[in-house]
Amino acid sequence: MSRAEKAAEEFSKGWVCSQAVFTAFSREMGLNQSAALKLASGFGAGMARTGQTCGAVTGAYLAIALKYGRDNIEDEAARQKTYALIQEFDRRFKARHQSVNCADLIGCFLGDPAQYQKAVEEGRFRSICPGLVRSATEIAEALMNHG
Repeated sequence: MSRAEKAAEEFSKGWVCSQAVFTAFSREMGLNQSAALKLASGFGAGMARTGQTCGAVTGAYLAIALKYGRDNIEDEAARQKTYALIQEFDRRFKARHQSVNCADLIGCFLGDPAQYQKAVEEGRFRSICPGLVRSATEIAEALMNHG
């Protein structure tokens, strides 16, 4: 099973999109599973149902930053590399999906309880999000394998 399929499977179990994508990478980088799940838990549904950046995208950002981010204030090269990879991630994700914005991708503003309920009733999370989770994982994996 590919990493993208594993992430989609985790999403189908009930983890939010950001958790599914991030934890597909975090274990291999030595981050405790519980810490990874907690860290990514607030980013689902476009940043805690605000309809902003897609959780699958933020999960990928977290994975890229965990691998390449700076942990030394003087390591400007690490910051620049992290930013460059995230910018390239955005370019590739937008090329596939036209946006990184959850509300655009889902077609509903999830911060509105009525629209959130509509998305649930119409099965948008089951029909749209698994593909976004797979896509974000594939793009991040490609960048991280060649970054």
